[in-house]
Amino acid sequence: MPAKSNYQGVILAAGHGSRMGPFGNLFPKPIIPIANKPLLVYQLEHMKRLGIEEVIIVIGHLGHRITQVLGDGTQLGVRIKYVEQEKRLGIAHAVGQLETCIDRPFMLFLGDIFFELTDLNAMVHEMEQHGAAAVLAVREETDPEAVKRNFCAITREDGSVRRVIEKPRQLPCMTKGCGLYLFDLSIFDAIRHTPRTAMRDEYEITDSIQILIDYEYPVRIAAVVEFDINVTYIGDLITCSRHVLQRNNLTRLVGNGCRLASGVELVETVLGDNVVISKPARLERCVVLSGVSLDSGIDYADAVLTQEGVLRPYLEA
Repeated sequence: MPAKSNYQGVILAAGHGSRMGPFGNLFPKPIIPIANKPLLVYQLEHMKRLGIEEVIIVIGHLGHRITQVLGDGTQLGVRIKYVEQEKRLGIAHAVGQLETCIDRPFMLFLGDIFFELTDLNAMVHEMEQHGAAAVLAVREETDPEAVKRNFCAITREDGSVRRVIEKPRQLPCMTKGCGLYLFDLSIFDAIRHTPRTAMRDEYEITDSIQILIDYEYPVRIAAVVEFDINVTYIGDLITCSRHVLQRNNLTRLVGNGCRLASGVELVETVLGDNVVISKPARLERCVVLSGVSLDSGIDYADAVLTQEGVLRPYLEA
């Protein structure tokens, strides 16, 4: 494990969650509760296991909610510094604004992605063994559409990356980049030379990575991602929560202070804290947020239940 002072952490958590409907007005995506734990807490725990204790979190939409939930990081064993993102001009732009805050190699997480990871030390090993300027967390995909929604990394015989392609229409490989990176300080030089894209009018981090490659900085990959999902729609929250249940051999998860009537059935369902279900009902593949009271006896399936109402994945269409 690297010395605790060798690496910093960065999480980009300024997303709006506009495609989550009314839920996006309640929660910034980075703190949505996945199996009763905010998404960002999973990422901070990954960093802590790697020995990272200094983390910069870039906030924007409903950023005050993130600071309320995480505080200064003391309870999680890290030190958190918050930076407000004034303009949304792409990942490379957001990272470039942090140059004065970063003085060593850093691990970058995109804060709206839920990851199940193997040992992140593999990324550190790649950087230190090969003197890499960047290490990209990847996953060998079986679903072509998943690669097309992200980027692919094409490698040479020696394992170094020769090209990255953002949202490829044609697939030269199935090695998907997953929104998790380890960079040294040379990334800031590359960002300064990164143009805005014509399609999205943003500064893409994949363009910055390709600049590193073109200037013959070593870029490597590490297959450390076992499961990842960009939490974009309400259905993704249900999918992630069910995945955590299955990983832990659970059929349900009930938070603190819940009161359930006799005859309540919970199947692949998560209840937050202080949920009250006062009549017999069956909830299947549901997420019930903290403080919700259900007294109608209605059965629910494939839904997120909030104090404001019931949200269903079919609304995503």
